[in-house]
Amino acid sequence: MTNGKRFLKPAALSRLRNLKLIARTVVEGFISGLHRSPYQGFSVEFAEYREYSPGDDLKHFDWRAYGRTERHYIKLYQEETNLKCYILLDCSASMAYKSNGVSKFEYGCYLAASLAYLLVRQKDAVGLALFDEKVNLRMPPRASFGHLHNILIQLERAEPSKKTGIASALHAIAENTKRRGLMILISDLFENPDEVMRGIRHLRHDRHEVIVFHLLDVSEIEFPFSGNITFEDMETGEKVTLPAHLFQKEYAERLESFRNEYRKRCAEDYVDYVPVRTDEPFDRLLAHYLAKRLRL
Repeated sequence: MTNGKRFLKPAALSRLRNLKLIARTVVEGFISGLHRSPYQGFSVEFAEYREYSPGDDLKHFDWRAYGRTERHYIKLYQEETNLKCYILLDCSASMAYKSNGVSKFEYGCYLAASLAYLLVRQKDAVGLALFDEKVNLRMPPRASFGHLHNILIQLERAEPSKKTGIASALHAIAENTKRRGLMILISDLFENPDEVMRGIRHLRHDRHEVIVFHLLDVSEIEFPFSGNITFEDMETGEKVTLPAHLFQKEYAERLESFRNEYRKRCAEDYVDYVPVRTDEPFDRLLAHYLAKRLRL
């Protein structure tokens, strides 16, 4: 008999190979919701039309409009839910790095799936945006398990590639999101902090709550290298060979400064900053998330 805790470890989750099962295991093995607000339901009052985008529920597809115009439209209805959440996942090439177990991108997908499952389970609306240099996929928030299924499909199809463009992606998302909500950024944040924070401040200026999950591989944190090591930039292909032991101390200092810069500036802008290492068990991570969420 088992309580499922062994599956909350990233390496164990990677062996399940089923994102829906992973999400359910993580969420139902730990907590049942982020808050206790009652679900307020939704009305069936028609609001407006908009063009169809991948991930939309086909039951709202307007076939009459398609017959008249041969264009794809979705009927929008007035919705009332406890929360509208947008999960923003970094799909740049640097997220593919892994030294053991799972990559930062795989961990980010598990985290995004778990949070999406958690939010829909408590009847909150969740959407997804995948980005590298630009926003490649944007799914609007919905509170149905059918929508969750579509989110999981998109996460399974996604692959890390191209260069990082966190700041430009955040600006684009802020400019195209009318209703304020909760923005959850999942990224290694390998970009100029000044630029990234300008993007985050754009979200905050539009009154969105923001939580940042800063993902780093355990080797990026501990730097367990020795001898002459060739390092390659996963986004530019640039290589450099260094005697690792001579730079270990300086690397540790620079990394700590890098993380502290984000920690400090997020605090100044009332943004939740959550440092994550990819060998961290999900139950511990979600406990941290819950504690932070309750303080917002």
